[in-house]
Amino acid sequence: MTIKQALIKAVTVLKLEKISTPKLKARLLLQYVLKKPRQYLIVYDNQQLTDKEEQEYLKYVELLTQGEPIEHITHQKEFMKLNFYVDENVLIPRQDTEVLVEEVMKIAKKMGAKKILDLCTGSGAIAVSLAKYLENVQLTALDISGKALDIAIANAKNNHVQDRITFVESDLFQNLGQEKYDMIVSNPPYIRRKDLETLDREVRKEPRLALDGGEDGLDFYKEIIDRGYEYLKYGGYMCLEIGYDQKEEVMQIIKDKKQYIGTYCKKDLYDNDRVIVTKLG
Repeated sequence: MTIKQALIKAVTVLKLEKISTPKLKARLLLQYVLKKPRQYLIVYDNQQLTDKEEQEYLKYVELLTQGEPIEHITHQKEFMKLNFYVDENVLIPRQDTEVLVEEVMKIAKKMGAKKILDLCTGSGAIAVSLAKYLENVQLTALDISGKALDIAIANAKNNHVQDRITFVESDLFQNLGQEKYDMIVSNPPYIRRKDLETLDREVRKEPRLALDGGEDGLDFYKEIIDRGYEYLKYGGYMCLEIGYDQKEEVMQIIKDKKQYIGTYCKKDLYDNDRVIVTKLG
């Protein structure tokens, strides 16, 4: 089987199983198997695969048809133009979250932020990106999962920012000292518990711990907003990613707390409400 034939076969199988973006996934899988860039597949499309390469490739295609995320096979995900290792222990970074990171960067530069706290860091995508693109900023990144933190630490090292991030295993603020931060950022679990089983097959393969936001999906927002002001410097900002339909509820939680001012919401690329920003004042 040639490279071209393998791609055609994979795309056909993935389309039959209604797997999204079949051409892209077929190509990325073959790049992973062959350890070659995209251009190689184009130039050498008549090259024969070895039996081992063919078997490995078709095995991975089969995993995709069973709902396995491609990122769990290739262990690679690009986020903010950086490469991240991911596996079944962390949430796969989404493009939507880049809106959160970009807003944090904009505010941090404007206020001259020096210390940022990232709650529920997972793969470390947010903290690592902020450390990479913001000079002279120190980050503290928390997660309840030790396995997730191992991955976040590895991603910090791979992106050469490990000396700028302190990683702490903690259930939100539990193991955090009395330090205060210029900014708090978080993409917490926010799926309503009853909705977990209705998610796409691929999403259901991701860690439940990173998805389950409690009965109403708001458990983490309530605690972060309720206690976050204790860890913010006066005039500091809190930036939270939200589900597309959670704007009013999260804004009400902030309003009820009374410590926060200037709250606003930013939309993502698909015009969904995605990021809420508020300020301690």
